[in-house]
Amino acid sequence: MPIDDIRDIVARHARLAGDVAALQPESDLYAAGLTSLTTVHVMLALEDHFDVEFPEELLRRQTFESLQAIADAIESLRT
Repeated sequence: MPIDDIRDIVARHARLAGDVAALQPESDLYAAGLTSLTTVHVMLALEDHFDVEFPEELLRRQTFESLQAIADAIESLRT
């Protein structure tokens, strides 16, 4: 799972104050400024980019808390 693609989507849609490029894969995106509203924008962009749909059971904070958590969720949807 290319973390760089996810990082780019987060950079474009999450409206974080800091530099997304500086975040580690395990960095807390909510601590970096991700909100519930911007999470929706990120989720929709991820669905479009990776041609997946997040089921209701993945629509929780933990799914979007880090770049790695997002990558893991998308990988689970693609297998």
